[in-house]
Amino acid sequence: MDPPRSFIWTRRIVLTLLTVFTLIPVYAMVSSSLKPLQDVQGDFRWFPSHPTVRPYIDMWTTVPLARYFVNSVIIAGGATVASVAIAILAAYAVSRYRFPGRRVFTITVLSTQMFPGILFLLPLFLIFVNVGNATGLALYGSRGALILTYLTFSLPFSIWMLAGYFDSLPRELDEAAQVDGCGAMGALFKVILPAAVPGLVAVTVYAFMTAWGEVLFASVMTNETTRTLSIGLRAYSTQNEVFWNQVMAASLVVSVPVVAGFLLLQRFLITGLTAGAVK
Repeated sequence: MDPPRSFIWTRRIVLTLLTVFTLIPVYAMVSSSLKPLQDVQGDFRWFPSHPTVRPYIDMWTTVPLARYFVNSVIIAGGATVASVAIAILAAYAVSRYRFPGRRVFTITVLSTQMFPGILFLLPLFLIFVNVGNATGLALYGSRGALILTYLTFSLPFSIWMLAGYFDSLPRELDEAAQVDGCGAMGALFKVILPAAVPGLVAVTVYAFMTAWGEVLFASVMTNETTRTLSIGLRAYSTQNEVFWNQVMAASLVVSVPVVAGFLLLQRFLITGLTAGAVK
């Protein structure tokens, strides 16, 4: 039975309003990035009176944006690779084997998602500082320390998500691979992982996005050399002036790769999330 026309039109109107509400800030960011600084500091105008691409040129020299971009790519990429690699092995063990402490491990992994991240800020800070003082390893302020920090956020969800996705795959796949001469690891990498691509994409996107836009821990755990984009954008604000047009231009530039990647992987992301959630 088809829904009534009133429902269809109501849905269209609501979706249109939500789309307009979402796109207005994006348009304000784009238009502000094309304005001279004096036009941005004055009354807001919907259309630039003197469009210019100068903010897109100056944003690279006003602050070391390229270095911040490289730091964000290294840290987010490292946290993503480590999270997915560990989650694959842990989730496969939870899904396929019954071992002592399995239930406790699963509950512990899920329970970590109950606590706000700010509770871990001071303990992690003290751990990195004390380990550095005891061993001489410069953990505090390093990229590796921030990768470990983001790993604590993304890894529990990645394990839980992949374990649910692996549970949805029939065990006959493992048995068939073992009949053909594969061991447990061979069955995982040659049979299970190719069938679990949507789930892998889902946890990869989640882990990357968690590390890419994080602000709180990056503001404490980094220094001038290892500063990420989320913190580096604040450098456009000085004691005397705020370069709003360059802030908008830089925000747009650093958002494009993430948005483009999300749109390209959207089909796999939705499939992976729904499969694991249903299980």
